[in-house]
Amino acid sequence: MQENEFLKLAAEIHRDFESMPGLDYLRTVMAHKRTYPYGELLNMDVVAAGDGTAEVSARLGYEFYNPMMRIHGGYLASLMDTALGSAIITKLGGGQGAGTVNLNVHYVRKVDVDSSPLLAKAKVLHAGRSMLTAEAQVFDAAGNLCVHGTGTFLIYPK
Repeated sequence: MQENEFLKLAAEIHRDFESMPGLDYLRTVMAHKRTYPYGELLNMDVVAAGDGTAEVSARLGYEFYNPMMRIHGGYLASLMDTALGSAIITKLGGGQGAGTVNLNVHYVRKVDVDSSPLLAKAKVLHAGRSMLTAEAQVFDAAGNLCVHGTGTFLIYPK
């Protein structure tokens, strides 16, 4: 897809973002595959969403390697944050947004391109009036746990 076509589609999908409940919005994004620029850049797709849950897949490439020829920890943290944020979105009402205020990431296994695709599974642990917390786990293609952690998010008006 050309950049102008991509941006036009993204604008169409996101125009109702301000008023849509979070789960409806996320399902709209999922239906159109990779309609947000960050997901496009990092080869990440939201592949499942429910009430307080989300799954994000990531296709790895050498462009995400660190100097030790492994997937950069920042990429994996970004995958965690994307999954956590997606689960959080499902708990938001129309007119609400949320942003990460704390992200804890624990790396437990090396990740390289042979680990692809990755699947991050997240669920909301607590949904308060102004803050939400969630946990996530990232698995490699063989089903091995690679990364796990938690995030805290602040709710704000859109």
